[in-house]
Amino acid sequence: MNADLPKVLVTGAAGFVGRALVSELLIKGYQVKALVRKVWGELPVEAGQVVGDLTALVDGDSSAFPQNDSVGLGGSMFAGVDVVVHLAARVHVMDDTDQNPLASYRATNLDATLNLARQAADARVKRFVFISTIKVNGEGGDAAYREIDAPAPADAYAISKWEAEQGLWRIARETGLEVVILRPPLVYGPGVKANFLRLMQWAHKGWPLPLGAIRNRRSLLYLGNLVDAIRLCVEHPAAAGQTFLLDDGEAVSTPDLIRAVAHAMSRTARLLAVPVRVIEFAGVLLGKRAAVARLTGSLWVDSSLIRSQLNWTPPYSMEAGLAATVASLQ
Repeated sequence: MNADLPKVLVTGAAGFVGRALVSELLIKGYQVKALVRKVWGELPVEAGQVVGDLTALVDGDSSAFPQNDSVGLGGSMFAGVDVVVHLAARVHVMDDTDQNPLASYRATNLDATLNLARQAADARVKRFVFISTIKVNGEGGDAAYREIDAPAPADAYAISKWEAEQGLWRIARETGLEVVILRPPLVYGPGVKANFLRLMQWAHKGWPLPLGAIRNRRSLLYLGNLVDAIRLCVEHPAAAGQTFLLDDGEAVSTPDLIRAVAHAMSRTARLLAVPVRVIEFAGVLLGKRAAVARLTGSLWVDSSLIRSQLNWTPPYSMEAGLAATVASLQ
């Protein structure tokens, strides 16, 4: 451990990003506390483990955070903590069947987030790094998104994240808590699931895909690049009070992404040049309009602000990131 580095509390530490972040912080010499819903057996012994449910705590359930001295807890989960990295969230769900999805998203992504930030400020934590989403900017378009663009969240998930961002800025003004907001696009890497995993499975099976005529631009972010950006924002003085968009540094079309994934698997992509309008019409008929829009539409970002202000360069190329992701499946 390096006593000169800030002590970090990571929420959502057992998740896709959280596991990678905790591991990297420990390798770099940080002291880490990990907030998880249940005891995480794989957590390195160097990291203290805080067990509890943030949403239950908002609801006034004092048993939401049982004490567990065997993992080195003090009287407060913020004891000795300098920076909170808040990853815990109700993530975006395609075809959400919840009767009131906005209320469900707000309970975790808004209420629990602001409650955590207020407690952190009261405990004199210095900085709060919030992982938001590029969907706060919108669902994409012909131009690259920038930090100065007017937010246009279009679904319950994005709305809850945007509301949380606004609430964090209010807390920052009232308390002096340093807030940093990161808006990543789709994150991929070892352990990725959902749409990106399905895309890799398609490429591996060599199925012919009717996506060869698509000419769009999509920004992606490799897990290792996201972790590196978070680590930088934990300690860089110029990160305080900033919102940053992130990506790997290049935007690719859906066909080029499939070709790149297939190449990483030493396979050849089989792409059919079906007109985009036909694909979109099929999406409407099958009730998959949103999923098809993600394949055919553009959503790309300009990440030059974090590069210029924090001198950040993604340590991994997209090619390297895809190779590592593919290798994890084998």
